[in-house]
Amino acid sequence: MTAQPTLFNWLSILALGLIWGGTFMVVSIALQGYGPLTVACARTTLGAVALLALMKALKRPLPVFSPIVVKYLMVIGLLNTAVPFALLSWGQQYVPSAFAGISMAALPLFVLPLAHVFTDEKLTTRNALGVSLGFVGAAVLIGPGVLRIGTGMEPLGQLACIGAALSYAIASILTRRCPPMDAIVMSALLLGVGTLALIPAMLLVEGVPAWVDPRTSLAILFLGFLPTALAALIRVQTIRTAGSVFMTLVNYQVPLWSVLFGVLILNEVLPLRFFAALGLILTGLAVSQSRNMIRLFRA
Repeated sequence: MTAQPTLFNWLSILALGLIWGGTFMVVSIALQGYGPLTVACARTTLGAVALLALMKALKRPLPVFSPIVVKYLMVIGLLNTAVPFALLSWGQQYVPSAFAGISMAALPLFVLPLAHVFTDEKLTTRNALGVSLGFVGAAVLIGPGVLRIGTGMEPLGQLACIGAALSYAIASILTRRCPPMDAIVMSALLLGVGTLALIPAMLLVEGVPAWVDPRTSLAILFLGFLPTALAALIRVQTIRTAGSVFMTLVNYQVPLWSVLFGVLILNEVLPLRFFAALGLILTGLAVSQSRNMIRLFRA
């Protein structure tokens, strides 16, 4: 049985919400000095270096690289790091950071129907209702602009952010099916795969990066070490001590923090449909996760 969440667990959840919610604002700052592939590549590379160093310091053994393990690591590494990091960085050139944060709130709602098809976790009526509300929220978030593809880059930027959420969702399902592996080792290897994919893409498209200015360069360092490396460690520790259900509380925080940072720090002006979409997505998430939440607070 999972232990009752401690004060440290609650502080960890708050920290993860702040770190991941602020990531989209920091990406927007980094994009002022670097191209999207450079931002994505720096994030994966710095995160991989940090976690590989930690793995070595803790003397965590590498897994047996059987063909099935290699296949899972390659595919999950691309879908959990390289693809979504690149899509989010590219999309945030054309949409507010708050949009990217809200779009990530739809991630659990993508996971549920995928899990119904590809795992033994079947959709209930309650989950289906929550998913439906969430998808309505995603449609409101994108708005009628998606019908104007070809008239500007904003609709494509919106689709890129939603595509990143879908990529994360597919990676989540594959992670559940992957052979058992130490969490820190797996995180480090997945970031390594993303790094190997993004370095040649960055060099081919944007060239060798240079130190631009302290503000944007520090944003790059933040992205590599905090939301990628440090947050991965906090996440592992929280799941081990308080459980995966408790971790779902982060999903409610990230979009709220992303909107708050975007409005107060980046002075983003958001249309009312953003807030309507946020309400629908969070309501859908609450409906689909209500039983888990009741079980958590009764524990």
